[in-house]
Amino acid sequence: MSIVVPFLAILLAGAIVAYHRMRLITWTLVSLVLLAACWFVPYINQTATIVAAAIVAVIAVPLLLPFIRKPLLTAPMMKVFRKVLPPLSQTERIALETGSVGFEGELFTGDPDWNKLLNYPKPQLTAEEQAFLDGPVEELCAMVNDWEITHVYADLPPDMWAFIKKNKFFGMIIPKEYGGLGFSALAHHKVIQKLASVSSV
Repeated sequence: MSIVVPFLAILLAGAIVAYHRMRLITWTLVSLVLLAACWFVPYINQTATIVAAAIVAVIAVPLLLPFIRKPLLTAPMMKVFRKVLPPLSQTERIALETGSVGFEGELFTGDPDWNKLLNYPKPQLTAEEQAFLDGPVEELCAMVNDWEITHVYADLPPDMWAFIKKNKFFGMIIPKEYGGLGFSALAHHKVIQKLASVSSV
């Protein structure tokens, strides 16, 4: 039994750390603390404690030290994954190289620059977008009557459809060269938010 205790200690540490979803460094430290305690208990076999500590070291050192982990583990695994995963399509490659994917492209590099995300400017409505919110959107909100929509027409009234069509509500994010308003995602969100605040339909 004295031979088994050190191995049970590292298994117990692994179970606790895994259950609480802690990091590998935590398992290593907890295991070493338990093994140190085992070392000072007279009836526990010290040779078994040394072997258990060696097992912890063999697992932890290659995984915790980047200069060992990258050439021995990460690089070979990446070669395997590159063979298994489908290649980038031409569209995906163009998007990544032109930077149109935004910060998501940083995430897929494996080493994102978080300062780049934090330094993005806060989105703002343009004067045209704000005027649309203060004008046509306010007018549309004033036209909404949920009772008529649900109990009389079972649809939007004809005058509302005409107003929506005239003011290009369904073309807010379509570029101007294609007949839309060319608004940003923020403006689109603000319009929906305002309409939803006065109507549940």
